[in-house]
Amino acid sequence: MGLSLGERCGLVMQSDIRAMSIECARMGGINLSQGVCDTPVPPVVLQGAADAVMQGANIYTHHTGIRELREAIVAKQRRFTGVAFDAEREVVVSAGATGAMYCAFQALLNRGDEVIVFEPFYGYHVSTLRAVEAVPLFVPLDPSDGWSFRVEALEAAVTPKTKALLINTPANPSGKVFSCDELALLAEFAIRHDLFVFTDEMYEHFVFGGLSHVSMASMPGMRERTITISGLSKTFSVTGWRIGYALCDPRWAASIGYFNDLFYVCAASPLQVGVTAGLRLLGDDYYHGLAAEYEVRRDLFCAALAEAGLEPHVPQGAYYVLAGTERLPGATAREKAMHILRETGVASVPGSAFYHDGGGENLVRFCFAKESHVLEAACEKLLKLR
Repeated sequence: MGLSLGERCGLVMQSDIRAMSIECARMGGINLSQGVCDTPVPPVVLQGAADAVMQGANIYTHHTGIRELREAIVAKQRRFTGVAFDAEREVVVSAGATGAMYCAFQALLNRGDEVIVFEPFYGYHVSTLRAVEAVPLFVPLDPSDGWSFRVEALEAAVTPKTKALLINTPANPSGKVFSCDELALLAEFAIRHDLFVFTDEMYEHFVFGGLSHVSMASMPGMRERTITISGLSKTFSVTGWRIGYALCDPRWAASIGYFNDLFYVCAASPLQVGVTAGLRLLGDDYYHGLAAEYEVRRDLFCAALAEAGLEPHVPQGAYYVLAGTERLPGATAREKAMHILRETGVASVPGSAFYHDGGGENLVRFCFAKESHVLEAACEKLLKLR
C-alpha cells in the first residue's frame, strides 16, 4: 500500500489568511490579513500571568480550567448578556475559541451531520467542521441589505441530516451584528427543526454605532440547545495565549470537557491566571472603551479605503472590513490581493477565502486591530491605489 497521508488531510488545507501572512512577512509589508491584534495588553493581565509563573502555576490544571477563571467567565457573561451559567458544570476553558469549537463539534456531531453556516464565513469554522467529517450547508448573507438573510433560504437548506446552525456574531469577516429580531427568527427555526446552535461570540465587546451584542443563549427556549463559544484572546489582545471557552448545558459540557482533556489536557496554566486577573480587575468601562477605541479605528480605515477606491462594507462589529476590488487588475480575489500587496505593501485576505463556490472574487478582507501608527501607515500606503 505504501506510506501516505491520512484522508482527512484532504479536508483541511492551509488557510488563505495564513498564506497571505507568510507572503507579507517575506515582503516586509504591513500585515492587515491575519487577526493578530497587536494592540497593548492590559497591564493587570500581563502582571497576573507573570506573577503566576513566578509563584509556581506551571502544572496541569483541571481540564475545564481553573475554578477562579470559570467563575470570572460566568460573572462576566451574566453581567453582559443576562445568561447565568454554573461555573462547575457548564464551562469548559480550552486552547482558544477554535479549540473549544473543535471539542464541541467532536462531542455533538457525527460523521455526515449537516451544519448550516452563513456565507461569507470564517474559514476555520468550515475547516473545523470538515475535520470532524461534518457537512457545512451554506446560506448567503446579502451585502446590499446589511448582510441580511432570508428565512426561505434557511428552509431550503435544511434536510433530515441537518443537526445544527452556526452563528458568528459579531461576524468575521463581514462585521455583521445579528439583531435581537434576527436571533428570534433563528431561534424559532432552530427549535422547529430541533437543531443545536453553535455560536462564535469572540468579538462580543467589539460592537459599534450604538448597537448591542445579544447572545443566542438569552433567547427564549435557546438556553439548552446553544453552545456559546468565546474567549479572551481578542478582548485582552492576547491572541497567542489561546484562552477560549464553551458555555452550555451540563449534558453537553461534560463531553466537550472530555474531548478537551484528550486533545489539549488544559489551557496554559499561568495564562489562565492572567486573564482571570483581567476579568476580575477591569471594570465595565474597559469593555465600553474597547468598543469606542475600535470604532475610531474602523472609521479611520474605512475612510482611507473609500479614498483609495476600495469601497468598504462598513462593519457593525468585530475588527475586520470587506472591501470591493472591482476596479483592480486580476481575475481572482487572490490576484487582486497580491496586486494590493505588491503595489502598497499592505496584506489583505482574498474574499474567496470566505465563500465556498466561486464567491467573493471582488472582495478582500482587512484587519484594523493595529496600533494607531501602524494603521495610519497602512492607510497612507493604500492611497497609492487611487
